[in-house]
Amino acid sequence: MSPRSERNEDDLVDEAGTGADRTSDPQRPSDHVDATPAASSARDDGIAQPKLGVVGYLRFAWRQLTSMRTALFLLMLLALAAIPGSLVPQRQADPNGVVQYENDHPTLFPVLDKLQVFDTYTSVWFSAIYLLLFVSLIGCIVPRTRHHWQALRTRPPRTPARLGRLAGFRTVAVTPETVRATATGAGAEGVAATAGADAAPGLPSVDHAVTSAMAQLKRSGYRVERFGDSVSAERGYLRETGNLVFHAALVGVLLAVGLGGGFSYTGQRLLVEGQTFTNVLGSYDSFNPGRWFSQSDLQGYNLTLDDFETKYEETNLDALGQATDYSATVTGRTRDGAEKTSRLGVNEPLAIGGTNVYLLGNGYAMQVTVRDGEGDVAFQDVVPFLPEDANYTSTGVIKVPDASPDQLGMIGFFYPTAVKQSTGAFASAYPDTENPMLSLQVYTGDLGLDDGVPQSVYQLSTKGLTQIAGRQADTPSISMKPGETKQLPDGAGSITFDGVKRYVSLDVHHDPSQLWVAAFAILSVLGLLTSLFVPRRRVWVKAVRRTGAEHGEFDLEYAGLARGEDPNLERAVADIAQRHMSDLGVRIAQ
Repeated sequence: MSPRSERNEDDLVDEAGTGADRTSDPQRPSDHVDATPAASSARDDGIAQPKLGVVGYLRFAWRQLTSMRTALFLLMLLALAAIPGSLVPQRQADPNGVVQYENDHPTLFPVLDKLQVFDTYTSVWFSAIYLLLFVSLIGCIVPRTRHHWQALRTRPPRTPARLGRLAGFRTVAVTPETVRATATGAGAEGVAATAGADAAPGLPSVDHAVTSAMAQLKRSGYRVERFGDSVSAERGYLRETGNLVFHAALVGVLLAVGLGGGFSYTGQRLLVEGQTFTNVLGSYDSFNPGRWFSQSDLQGYNLTLDDFETKYEETNLDALGQATDYSATVTGRTRDGAEKTSRLGVNEPLAIGGTNVYLLGNGYAMQVTVRDGEGDVAFQDVVPFLPEDANYTSTGVIKVPDASPDQLGMIGFFYPTAVKQSTGAFASAYPDTENPMLSLQVYTGDLGLDDGVPQSVYQLSTKGLTQIAGRQADTPSISMKPGETKQLPDGAGSITFDGVKRYVSLDVHHDPSQLWVAAFAILSVLGLLTSLFVPRRRVWVKAVRRTGAEHGEFDLEYAGLARGEDPNLERAVADIAQRHMSDLGVRIAQ
């Protein structure tokens, strides 16, 4: 009886407190000595576990962060975190849209602004996910790359003793009866020439069979190693290479976006037909530079808006008046004197001077001339109006600080196709200028432009001003058609509605990382496809000599082993056996 069997019953009770007899486990060695309670730390619930300590917990946290499961989760979380950036306007890309969102949602805007939703891609929470994903990917790639490099330099493993336990196993007898009796020509002569001394005429030797298997597997892209009368072959390391390339390319995308964003810049400019934009800092309506931006990064060029055209739906009554296409004709001039006229459309940016120019929006601009009470021209310019609805009912502000004797301020409403409603108010029935009309409410007084406080060009503060034409004045609002001139009340002057022009809102974007991001994106796709469609498998071919065989007969065994799922493994092993037997001139029984 072993010393273990002589232990009393109390010694056989499980230290966890379950009372189970450990000797009842058939896989437990009889001479195994259980750990004493002093060697482990028992919790209140009786479960014993080791103490990790500070270093142990840090190592555990690092392993969790750098696991592939965590990296995939962070990648999904980053995609989800980017959704708000496409749902609401962003300050860097569309600052005017942010202002409009604030006007439309005064209650919701402060909450979203506190959460940095309008600066999604530079917010604290998005940056945290971004950095964690970056660290996680680096922590995954470095050790896996080292391990993969070692695996590439390692010889294929030895042939297992029992191939019958592996997938696709099959055995073929090489005997005089299975050798093709009709084999003639060079193939049959080669087989006969390599027959062993004790082999029957035409019967291939074991050495020839193994050498032929090695040559065939090499042609099929396997790494091969001979171990006695067997061949060990493996292939599919390109699968892990593609996987590493995919994750390394993701790191490259993150680096390119992060570093490239520091050298990029984004600017917006509203451009009226006939006006020219010059790519200098002072010409932008708003400008958002990167961290490492320098004014020398602005390449000089001019861009003139020649014409803007909108096509509307005119046949479908259910969608009558809806815009079907926007098209801007622009002329670009670079510093070297080259000039080119191009079309700028929706999702059709213009590449010029190292920037991409995008068409964001459009509207109507009023061309007006204002004369003051003394008859002098106090204002003559084109004023853009912002559209308020689908029929382009637009609002705008005309400020005339140089008028005399008092400054003038006007709040205007433009109706591309004006119709008078039953209430007496005007509205636009169609977005195109079929019946254009401009309505103005006129104020006099100090506009506050000399106070040093910045004001929006689209808003007029009426505090302290006197309305001389409009709802709160004795004179009604001034309504005008293009080409008309109307006198202002109280001898304040006159205004001429010279005409209507179209304007476009342009977004000028410079990003030096675009080519790098595109290259890494293509590389990641190629790596992903490689990791998905290249199988990782091992194949063995083994010659088993028959004991007491008179003519050197032997059996050839074939088997394979896949790393992961490989539904084609058995068929691949069968194909290898078929080709090998064909090379040896051996007939396989069907």
